[in-house]
Amino acid sequence: QGQLVESGGDLVQAGGSLTLSCAGSGFIFRDYPISWYRQTPGKEREMVVGIEIDGRLTSYLPSVKGRFTITRNNDEDTVYLRLNKLQPDDTARYYCTVPMLNIWGQGTQVTVSS
Repeated sequence: QGQLVESGGDLVQAGGSLTLSCAGSGFIFRDYPISWYRQTPGKEREMVVGIEIDGRLTSYLPSVKGRFTITRNNDEDTVYLRLNKLQPDDTARYYCTVPMLNIWGQGTQVTVSS
């Protein structure tokens, strides 16, 4: 059964950076697009960015374009999300997902202090 595990979330100051990781197992990782979502309490989960199997990007959330970068390493079965110039509004729990298989990780918390 497929599984995703996120890591890398932390408490950082505004302007700081983090790299989130999403490690997959139990399915052929390289055959599936992967997306990152985020959610704050009381709000709907929103898509941040996605990546196709060949590395092409799917849509970026406008507020993160130019600050967040998604990459994938199919040899490591891992997708990375680099978060630069973090702002307090980026505070959320970040989740990765395989939309075609409806697999979600447990999320990793990013908190940005002002």
